[in-house]
Amino acid sequence: MRDDLAIVQTIDFFTPVVDDPFTFGQIAVTNALSDVYAMGAKPLTAMNVVCFPIGKMDISVLRDILRGGLEKMREAGVLLVGGHSVDDAELKYGLSVTGLIHPEQVLLNRGAKDGDKLILTKPLGTGIVATAVKRGLAGEALVAEAISSMTQLNKKAAELMIETGNVHAVTDVTGFGFLGHACEMIEGSNLQMIIYASRVPLFAGIQALAEKGVMPGGLQRNKQFRLPMIEVDAACPSWLLDVLFDPQTAGGLLISLPAAEAEKLLAGMHREGISASLVGEIVAATDCKIIVRGQ
Repeated sequence: MRDDLAIVQTIDFFTPVVDDPFTFGQIAVTNALSDVYAMGAKPLTAMNVVCFPIGKMDISVLRDILRGGLEKMREAGVLLVGGHSVDDAELKYGLSVTGLIHPEQVLLNRGAKDGDKLILTKPLGTGIVATAVKRGLAGEALVAEAISSMTQLNKKAAELMIETGNVHAVTDVTGFGFLGHACEMIEGSNLQMIIYASRVPLFAGIQALAEKGVMPGGLQRNKQFRLPMIEVDAACPSWLLDVLFDPQTAGGLLISLPAAEAEKLLAGMHREGISASLVGEIVAATDCKIIVRGQ
C-alpha cells in the first residue's frame, strides 16, 4: 500500500462510427483513453472489449479493428494485457483502461470556481458527421476532418493541462454532448456557466447539415434532458444550440481553470497544434444554470 499512488479505471466501447475497420479501432481506443486523461492520470494498461458477429462478418474485419486500436495504444504508451470477446449480432469494440495518479492530484468533473475560464480542446460535430455519413450527405473533406479529430489522442492536451498545476475541473466531451457534460461541471453548485456559442469550434460544414436536420437521435435526448438547466440568448441560432448537444465520439477536454493560467494554457496548446478555444467562463450565482450567449 502506498499513500502517493492511486489506480483509476474506466471502460468504454461502442458500435462503429465509420466504415473502415482500422479507423474504427483507432477511434474506439482514442475515446476509451480520454476518460483517464480527463482525470489527470497516466494510462498504463488496457484490455480489449470485443463483440463480434462470428459467421456473419469476415474475421479480417476484426483483425483490422484490433490493429487500429493497437496502433493508438502504442502511440499513447499503453500496454495491451488481454481482453474478452463474445459472439454478438452487433459489432462493438473498446477498452478497459487502468491508469495511475497521485491520489491528491485526481481531477474531477466538478470543482469549477468563480472567475474560471473554460477551454475546449476539440471542435464539435462528430455525431452529426456520423449521421450524415449514414445518409450519404457527408463530403470527403468533412469526414476527413472529423476522423482526424476523433483519432487525435487527448494525451498532449492533458499533459499541458496538468503542467499548469491549477486546474479546478475537467471533463471529456462525449455522449452527453458539450452542454450535457458542461451541466455536470456545475450541477448542485452556486455557480453559473456562461458559454459564448460563437466561440465554440465546429467542423466546417456542420451548420449546413444541422440546418437540414441531419442530427443523431441522441442529440434530441441530450437536449430534452438538460434544456431546463439552460438559458439561451436570442442571438444564439437554434441550429447552433442543437450542435452544442451533439453527442461526441472521442471528443475534446473541457477545462475550467483560473483566467491567468487559461491564457497560458491556450497559447501552449496552439503551439502544439491543438485547436483549443476559450469558450466561456464561470461566475457566482444563486441559480445554477448555463447561460448560452450568441456572441
